Amino acid sequence: MKNVILIFTLLVTTLAFAQDKNKKATIEVDGVCGMCKERIEKAAIRTKGVKSAVWTISTHELKLIFDERKTNLKTISKKVASVGHDTKEIKATEEQYNSIHACCKYRDEQVRKDHDVEEKEDGQ
Repeated sequence: MKNVILIFTLLVTTLAFAQDKNKKATIEVDGVCGMCKERIEKAAIRTKGVKSAVWTISTHELKLIFDERKTNLKTISKKVASVGHDTKEIKATEEQYNSIHACCKYRDEQVRKDHDVEEKEDGQ
């Protein structure tokens, strides 16, 4: 009976600490356009363990499906920042930010306004 209880306890403990191979998460990533979308998604999907990465321009949300056994949100955030895009957790360096196209300079208020005007015109 002790062996059965021991095995059961080990099984429950193992299941409780198992990592999810299809973890879903959302992180906020700064960007303003379709070029940003392509760059952000490509950086995320090239991170080992990431299965799906979809960034939405209007919400700045990067929806992820990834294998927790192979990566984590901090690693994904670092990859995204390395191509010039800030996340809530990791900010791109000036060098990384300056490597992106001029129309993608999301830290520049005028660029953000220009993209807002384009969205409104496209919506009409």
